[in-house]
Amino acid sequence: NPPGTYAKNRITAPKSSKNDRITKALVQTPHRSLPKAMLLEKFKETLMSVLPIVAIVLVLNFTLVPLEPQLLGRFALGTVSLIAGLAVFLLGVEIGLTPVGNLIGHAIARSNKVAVVLVSSLVVGLFVTVAEPDLHIYGASVDNLTGGAITKMTLVVVVSIGIAVMLTVGMMRIVRNFSLRAVLLAAYLLVGILAVFAPPEYLAVSFDASGATTGALTVPFVLAMAAGVSAMEKDSSRSEADAFGLVAIASVGAILSVLITSLLVNQGQLSSDAASVEIADISAGTAFVHFFLEQLHDVALGMFPIVVTFGVGAAFLFEVSRRKMRRIWTGMGVAFVGLVLFLTGVNTGFMDVGRFLGRSLAEDFDWRVLLGVAFVLGLVTILAEPAVYVLMNQVEDVTSGSVRRSSVMSFLAVGVGLAVVLSTARVIVEGMELWHILLPGYLIALALMFFVPELFVGIAFDSGGVASGPMTATFVLAFSQGAAAGTPGSDVVLDGLGGIAG
Repeated sequence: NPPGTYAKNRITAPKSSKNDRITKALVQTPHRSLPKAMLLEKFKETLMSVLPIVAIVLVLNFTLVPLEPQLLGRFALGTVSLIAGLAVFLLGVEIGLTPVGNLIGHAIARSNKVAVVLVSSLVVGLFVTVAEPDLHIYGASVDNLTGGAITKMTLVVVVSIGIAVMLTVGMMRIVRNFSLRAVLLAAYLLVGILAVFAPPEYLAVSFDASGATTGALTVPFVLAMAAGVSAMEKDSSRSEADAFGLVAIASVGAILSVLITSLLVNQGQLSSDAASVEIADISAGTAFVHFFLEQLHDVALGMFPIVVTFGVGAAFLFEVSRRKMRRIWTGMGVAFVGLVLFLTGVNTGFMDVGRFLGRSLAEDFDWRVLLGVAFVLGLVTILAEPAVYVLMNQVEDVTSGSVRRSSVMSFLAVGVGLAVVLSTARVIVEGMELWHILLPGYLIALALMFFVPELFVGIAFDSGGVASGPMTATFVLAFSQGAAAGTPGSDVVLDGLGGIAG
């Protein structure tokens, strides 16, 4: 059966068959079939990514900001857990989560029914986002920071609804061949209008939530769904372009939903809870066990909807051989273990170290030192984001290597470094607000997208989403909050939030 084609106002796709070659292709894993060799490759990749962050923390420890032995021990244990967890998680994504997302995206597109596309995208988007561990981490941070004025579950539910709606819009864009530029322009114009009337505190929360949502679990799934749908198009150049942009469109939903909620339920100015930025005084072993048990629950909650979705899909929507079925189930189990270890490592050592460094540098050193460290942290933190590697791998796969992931990664790291500098400058420069950074940035980005190929539009806006994953949502955000807590006259809510948004 040939790949399906899309007319302007109609979905056409081949009927299902047991030996459908597209379905087979979507569950194929790369030629590196030996799990041990793949794991070793992921471990080397992860080690080279995380070592720069470790090096910066150690240099600061031995020069400007000595860490307490207990905090340094937690950081060391967290680093080991983070490296091992990230390597295992990336292996699980490659052999488990990515094939599942591809199959679901393919099944949605080949259904030949707009209603199926709408309902399936809405349900999958809601399930995956509610389960995103990064969103729960950020929700807990906002809950603590605002003293419960914005609860964790309220933020998770509101953001999940927004993501699900915009994910549906993004899927319909692919199957109906709508312009990515037009959809992004319309979405951000609406964001701009709502931002004018929304309280300033919620502006930071909404943009930060958008970044935290596109984390280690959501991004692989959404990217794979986009690839699964776009792979059915006859036009290869069109298929390449449509493989990207879905993350960008979906992430706008978080911004819109939080801003709309802030207008409907205006709680006035949010007061900060200063205790939320204090450094926890617990041993490395106690912290590891505590966060490990906590992440077992959160990640299990996150993986459960995906497991159910795949089980239902395998029973009714697509057929997969027993061997590939076992491989996918194994991959999801591996991803679960890896994500638990990764997030445990992040919480065990990285959050409090980030707060401590930000607060100490703001209190004891010149602003140039603070901004210099902020740039370097932003530069290297992006190298440890698991979702970034998922996107970079897809960039190379979809473009058959014509767009090198190393090139995209280099520009992305520099861009994030400058963004973290601007976000930190907002803490120490009186009168500088978040919209002073966001408005020019988005205007430039929206203008540039009319002068570059649509493939790069999707890659660029997707990169903005994946850049703000668990490392940014924890270490960089904690660094910003610490800097705000250590700067006289600074507000931890107004100035401490917004680091992810930048």
